[in-house]
Amino acid sequence: MKEGDVVVDLGAAPGGWTQASRRIVGPRGFVLSVDLKPMEPFEERNVKTIIGDITEEETVNQILEILPRKADVVVSDASPNISGIWELDHARQIDLAQKALEIALKVLRPRGNFFVKVFQGDLLEDFVGKVKQHFKDVRVIKPKASRAKSAELFVLGLCLKTSECSKN
Repeated sequence: MKEGDVVVDLGAAPGGWTQASRRIVGPRGFVLSVDLKPMEPFEERNVKTIIGDITEEETVNQILEILPRKADVVVSDASPNISGIWELDHARQIDLAQKALEIALKVLRPRGNFFVKVFQGDLLEDFVGKVKQHFKDVRVIKPKASRAKSAELFVLGLCLKTSECSKN
């Protein structure tokens, strides 16, 4: 993510990633935040919000209508309601990550980047494999800010595959 980029923030509430993205992209960039829950509005004209469900096609259509151009970055910190049943929570998280990937493939420009929260578990390897089909460089990251015992990880997909990616 850099100055002037167009960013889509999925699962944006309460707004931490949106605030960080807004600072990075600056006044020439654009940030679109999407969440089921309402967020405090941003004063900047280049930050917009959608209250919507990323699993619904209507929300995807809204994203495409609002973006000024194809996105440079899609970030997803979406999380399911935690049930306490690990297998169920992991499966729901992977489902949300898969939906975020589907959205990213629709809204990202060639060479765009994707960053999505996942939970460790038996479905993770298959999901990472799907991301690798579409991005040149894929990494699984455990943020330093994440608690050591947390199962939370992020998958980073760099350079949405096009013929241009192979040149760099």
